[in-house]
Amino acid sequence: MTGYVYMTASQKGGTIYIGVTNDLARRMPEHKTGKGSSFTSRYGVQRLVWYEEYFDITDAIQRETSLKRWPRQWKIELIEKTNPEWFELFRGIGW
Repeated sequence: MTGYVYMTASQKGGTIYIGVTNDLARRMPEHKTGKGSSFTSRYGVQRLVWYEEYFDITDAIQRETSLKRWPRQWKIELIEKTNPEWFELFRGIGW
């Protein structure tokens, strides 16, 4: 089963949430409607700013666990490598 590791943010430089899912197209609307998690709902962390796809969900879970241990600055640098303006990627990838 494939998997995705993703980061959502409240705004550029704002609060960051890291998650994992087997269906990003299903998961992102859940976040946007406040059903994704209480954390993302409480802090408005709904903008998809970064993601990686994995062929195996267990690899995605391992990556998520690793990223959650990273210092905040490393997470910001990872986002800004591919999305320096922290644009909403969910619309841009055809979902």
